Amino acid sequence: MIDYNDVATLIPHSGRMVLLDRVVQFDGNNLTTEMTVRNDGLFGNEKEVPAWAGIEYMAQAVAAYAGIKSKLAGEPIKLGYLLGTRRYNSNVSTISVGATLTIHIKNIIQDNKLGVFDCSIWGNGIEITANLTVYQPPDYAQITTEL
Repeated sequence: MIDYNDVATLIPHSGRMVLLDRVVQFDGNNLTTEMTVRNDGLFGNEKEVPAWAGIEYMAQAVAAYAGIKSKLAGEPIKLGYLLGTRRYNSNVSTISVGATLTIHIKNIIQDNKLGVFDCSIWGNGIEITANLTVYQPPDYAQITTEL
């Protein structure tokens, strides 16, 4: 059984870089997470973070999606790479510390280890959308050895 409340077990991040609080919904193509914006200074200050931090929130939701799929297949959590962001739109320039955000991702294209996800973030007065293109290499150890 997968513990959706322990995001750190689903993504290849640790410590303060685990930004999501919990996964609230998952199916074969969609994942929804929740988080509270922290004031730990990783992306902003004690009052706000720039709206572009939403790209990292979306990327971590994609990582959680991949982590759940790996766990369901009995495989270890793997590293993935954000290749690009398209159509990033935000109705705010900053997000207040303490804001509760819901992040939803939908897998719209999956071709082997390359994927495109339609992503959205919303909260009180916040609407952010983007498409993320990601890549998960088949064997990270082999790739780093070849570099």
